[in-house]
Amino acid sequence: MKFVLLFGNAAVGKMTVGQELMKITDLRLFHNHMTIEPVLEIFGHFHSKVIARMREVIFEEFAASDNYGLIFTYMWDFDHPSDWEYVEHVTDLFKKQGAEVYYVELVASQKVRLERNRTENRLKHKASKRDLEASNQRLMDDDGKYRCVSLEGEIPFENYLKIDNSNLSPSTVAQMIKDRFDL
Repeated sequence: MKFVLLFGNAAVGKMTVGQELMKITDLRLFHNHMTIEPVLEIFGHFHSKVIARMREVIFEEFAASDNYGLIFTYMWDFDHPSDWEYVEHVTDLFKKQGAEVYYVELVASQKVRLERNRTENRLKHKASKRDLEASNQRLMDDDGKYRCVSLEGEIPFENYLKIDNSNLSPSTVAQMIKDRFDL
């Protein structure tokens, strides 16, 4: 089994690249808003405990399945040890089942990400982003609160790839990932 952790800042293109990677491999996509949006709809607010429990069940069941592999998108704050622990926990679930783990970081400027924040595909799959003014403000506020771009040499894992996808199509980035890791 393969597990691809696709991470980066808000609106960097994680879901869209994941969709394209799914099209050209046998990997399945589990983008982070697949648990966020239903919880927001049901509870009326971001309920991290419920989101985490839902993800845990999906990870455990998928890791134990006969599927080829999973792409998971995540906004990783490198300054918070709990995010490092979460990444280790999730990847360990897959490693214990014999999975190969791949780490792919996407980076783009805030300007590019603000443009991507209003794309049709993003708004279709992420209802919580449809209030563009609020969504843009959250993106800018989060950039001030969280460091979601790794420093040079900070990622210690094998099978790591960092891509500046500012001027690359999602399909090009997906092909780069597929080729690099022979997926």
